[in-house]
Amino acid sequence: MTSQSHTALGSGALIVVPTFNEAVNLPRLLDAIHEVTPGAHVLVVDDGSPDGTGDLADARAKADPRVHVVHRAGKQGLGTAYIAGFRWALERDYDRVLEMDADFSHQPEHLPAMLECSERFDMVVGSRYVPGGGTRGWPLRRQALSRGGNLYSRLVLGLPYKDVTGGFRCFRASALRAIDLGGIRAVGYGFQVELLYRIHRAGLRIGETPILFPDRSEGESKMSGAIVQEALVGVWRLRLERS
Repeated sequence: MTSQSHTALGSGALIVVPTFNEAVNLPRLLDAIHEVTPGAHVLVVDDGSPDGTGDLADARAKADPRVHVVHRAGKQGLGTAYIAGFRWALERDYDRVLEMDADFSHQPEHLPAMLECSERFDMVVGSRYVPGGGTRGWPLRRQALSRGGNLYSRLVLGLPYKDVTGGFRCFRASALRAIDLGGIRAVGYGFQVELLYRIHRAGLRIGETPILFPDRSEGESKMSGAIVQEALVGVWRLRLERS
């Protein structure tokens, strides 16, 4: 597979999109993804959304062979949704697997650059904190929480990357096969730190490419105090596991 075919078409790539109550955003997101990467497939992992997100995904999948759906019974956590998506991808013939939120905070326009970067790295992080990256429309409290959480995780785990908590990522399938997905314990946003850490510890190549991360414009944020606490405690669990 050449770099041009990845970046221009997204051929061989599966984008995993967890959803819970994203009926407003999902149809527009699928259109936007396929506008920039028409060859990419999308797997919607829906946790029993009461707003009909799963039904919308099913209707799109019926009309478009590039769209697939996994239904789960109720909210089971972001991390388990991504692991379910990764396993689904690894059972099929995809060579790139991406993570992406459904609320347009992860902008589809960055997908081609991430796929191109994945020609040189086993894992690519869409980074808010490298030159050219950034956030838009975030309140000061959220900016402080994100930057503080990144610095805290990097220092505790000794990670050299600028954005270790972001969830817009691209993996080679071989990188996901190289780690024990079943051993990942974090289920909230701490999942992103743990996944990056395990790929780093496996000696695989991790690169960062800049993204602009706006605040979501529709729907409600899934962030909570319990999710933040899990991430803060989880990094020490990983640190102690190493020692």
